[in-house]
Amino acid sequence: MSNKMAKTLARQKEKIAEGNYYEAHQQFRVITARYLKASDYNSAADLLASGSLLLLRAGQGGSGGDLALTLVTDVYIKAQWPLNKENKDRILEVLKAFPAGEPTRKRFIQELGNWMTKDGIEGSNSERGDAELHHEIGLIFANEGEAYEAEKHLLLGQTPQSVQPLTNLHYQWYKEDSPHTAAIYASRSVLPYLVLGNLQAATTAMAVFTSQLLSSNASIPTQTIESSKSSVRIFPSLPLLNFLSLLILAVQKGDKALFQQLAKHYAAHLKDANELWSDALAQIGEIWFGIRIPRQGGNPLFDMMGSMFFGGNQQKPAGRSSTPKPAQPQISGGAASKEKPPVAMDLD
Repeated sequence: MSNKMAKTLARQKEKIAEGNYYEAHQQFRVITARYLKASDYNSAADLLASGSLLLLRAGQGGSGGDLALTLVTDVYIKAQWPLNKENKDRILEVLKAFPAGEPTRKRFIQELGNWMTKDGIEGSNSERGDAELHHEIGLIFANEGEAYEAEKHLLLGQTPQSVQPLTNLHYQWYKEDSPHTAAIYASRSVLPYLVLGNLQAATTAMAVFTSQLLSSNASIPTQTIESSKSSVRIFPSLPLLNFLSLLILAVQKGDKALFQQLAKHYAAHLKDANELWSDALAQIGEIWFGIRIPRQGGNPLFDMMGSMFFGGNQQKPAGRSSTPKPAQPQISGGAASKEKPPVAMDLD
């Protein structure tokens, strides 16, 4: 940072300390405009990042957010800055300085999404964006209890570190609902991970969820189906949870016949389940087993995920959580529903 820049920041810092927020914000805007006009993007970025941090930390979300937005739109996007460590670290520091609920943060994250997916920018991914940034955004929302926003970014991040906080979020969410709905919450990580082609994450998510379920409910009945090559824990009172476990096994084995056998064995339960499970399973059938589905306009994979996992048209329930619950399947028999273990299945 140049001496001139350091002096500019020192003067604005004094104004902010004195409570002259508007004047400091306007000075940041005026000086930044000069740098941008001269295409001096490095100086503009230094000033905008520093200014936004000073104002955000002083509780001035609107003014700080305005500078943060300018940093992304007028520097990162217009100058086509790459998604490298330096640029991501700078933007994450600004993101973490936003207070929870600050309105400009939503647009700031949207603009980050535009940067992460913009064609021509080094390191961008036109479909999913940057895994590390999505992970960090997801953690922020998870800590604030914003379940839908958290799961969206943690799923799109798909870093190995994202699975545990995502599954923790779903399990804590499940604890506010009826005991027999466990599969619905487990599915919110397992199914989209499989749709996204990430078998390892789906397997880990299922293991973490069922481990927490057993830890919290030591008396819950379980059985084990074993073969010479496989072992699956079965919950007689939770048929759809068993379906998810066996679905993962079918994917691990690449066994189309087992996948189709599962569909028949659990047909009654799946018929009553949320119809969006059918969309996910159709995608999984095509991705993992080559079972073709009709092509439609748009991107059916992300349309399905958007409807099923990221909120959709769901209603807020009256209860302890301010987060809407997922649409629930009407599982026959509720908590008392019992399943005969599918022992006839070929798990080898």
